[in-house]
Amino acid sequence: LDITDANVNDAQVGRQITIEAGATYVFDKGYCHYGWWTAIAEAGSIFVTRPKSNMRLALLRDRPIAEPQGDGFLVVEDSEVSLVSKAACKLPMRLRRLRVQRETGDTITLLTNDLERSAVEIGRLYKGRWHIELLFRWIKQHLKIRKFLGNNGNAIRLQLFAAMIAFALLRIVARTRRVTIPILRFTELVAQYLFGRRKLHTIDKPPPVNPSRPRDRASPNQMAFIYE
Repeated sequence: LDITDANVNDAQVGRQITIEAGATYVFDKGYCHYGWWTAIAEAGSIFVTRPKSNMRLALLRDRPIAEPQGDGFLVVEDSEVSLVSKAACKLPMRLRRLRVQRETGDTITLLTNDLERSAVEIGRLYKGRWHIELLFRWIKQHLKIRKFLGNNGNAIRLQLFAAMIAFALLRIVARTRRVTIPILRFTELVAQYLFGRRKLHTIDKPPPVNPSRPRDRASPNQMAFIYE
């Protein structure tokens, strides 16, 4: 997990990665660096990315699309192209351009040096990268990290990992004890009773007005995280 300042270019981080021969690298248009792309290709590896809007490409030939339909997307173009600009010498290779229409109706363009895989396979590879974006969205929606407790990378990592571990433990408890309320609501309720005791099957119920027996009261100076 690399955490960088907001003013650090993504391509700068990408160039620090050790390239493995035969590996496939999937990244977004923020990692646009022709020298790095060339290094990946020269190592016998594959990259799949999205070109920037100002990237000029010349059509070399159209490729037949044997199977256009993928899982949630449709391949509408498969062609071989080359870079047309003063920087063409920095990317001296035949490239493959795919245009993919998603279920939402919008179309995205993919660029790769893979001339062997089918168009659907390449589209599937890039679709898999979307899980990273879903992870970031999940972190924002579920972990409820409103502010970071520290400003350095190590402090941010520790806070993220601690929040993810706590969430995972709550999911395990909710599953083993067959808690039926939504996990986010369950998390909020557990947080309310961190310093007290409450049976899990009544955690979402109002507290009793006249309890039949005295309630166990924890010391205000003692933390307790107890499941019954």
